[in-house]
Amino acid sequence: MLLGAHVSISGGIFYAPLRGQEIGCNTIQIFTKNANQWKARRILPDEIEKFQESRTSANISPVVAHDSYLINLASPDSEQWEKSLQAFLEEMERAESLKIPYLVTHPGAHKDAGEEGGLRKLIESFNILHRKTKGFQLKILLETTAGQGSALGYRFEHIAQIIKSLEEPHRMGVCFDTCHAYAAGYNIKEEKGYYQTWENFDRLIGLPQLKVIHLNDSKKGLGSRIDRHEHIGKGVLGLELFKRLLHDQRFQNISMILETPGGQPEDKMNLDTLNALLNN
Repeated sequence: MLLGAHVSISGGIFYAPLRGQEIGCNTIQIFTKNANQWKARRILPDEIEKFQESRTSANISPVVAHDSYLINLASPDSEQWEKSLQAFLEEMERAESLKIPYLVTHPGAHKDAGEEGGLRKLIESFNILHRKTKGFQLKILLETTAGQGSALGYRFEHIAQIIKSLEEPHRMGVCFDTCHAYAAGYNIKEEKGYYQTWENFDRLIGLPQLKVIHLNDSKKGLGSRIDRHEHIGKGVLGLELFKRLLHDQRFQNISMILETPGGQPEDKMNLDTLNALLNN
């Protein structure tokens, strides 16, 4: 299985693959810049070279990027939207320069524009971004959300509508988050609900669109619409869901990445838990 965690780029982006290797990852997720800032300096050619060398020596593949949480491509506020659009374009350029295949993003929040208005804004945003990045190999992955506040993407129908409405739908994919899905109301904890959820995903979006799975237990219950991650087996989802996912042959080539609380020691603990489930 492709198992990994979101790792730090502190001290230089080229350290991230080595940090992943240290805790037993064979795939990782990173921010390519400070996620709490809009701007970032350009990645220098020698940093790109060192990153590729580090990734190869650590045998990490694929590396997945996640965009800044400040970005809201569904914003009805024109100034916020234009700022988000430019920031996301820079995220795409950074990921492409690093030869990262996937850039994960939360679909955004519609604020007071309503869901349909927010979805239209997202479709417009991705069409603009695709036009500005002709020739890029990078795929944008829409992450399923918990639906907290006015967040979009908590229903498979939202994701399907966005992708199917794009000028270049082949340049998009999906990241499924276990905590988010359960909080959004998909009962993946129970065996029947697990299979029904994936049947619905395949019918509405298509399993070939799935490129990454975020493995997170949840602090909150089914349909709570509250996004609170927990360590594997320590939340309301429990261990059985993760065992079922790890042994589901449909996902054997899908990157499964932890976004659980804490740092490297906690990531190592959670990876050990996952590997024990995989080998049981």
